[in-house]
Amino acid sequence: MNFGMHEAKTNLSQLVERALGGEEVVITRRGKPAVRLVPERAGGFASLFGVWEGRVHIAEDFDELPDDIAERFGMLP
Repeated sequence: MNFGMHEAKTNLSQLVERALGGEEVVITRRGKPAVRLVPERAGGFASLFGVWEGRVHIAEDFDELPDDIAERFGMLP
């Protein structure tokens, strides 16, 4: 269902409920689709934190450049 910007501002709560209920809610600007309201996925982006824990290891010398590369960047005399 398409809703104009003014109508969407006036009825945001109801539009969110409709989107949560599975209805496609599109907000238009000047008669053209601008945004689509969709429910947030369970867990959201926060559930991605820690997904690589225990799988990735950073070497002790990670921040140290090898001499040949440091020289190319003008970091060695």
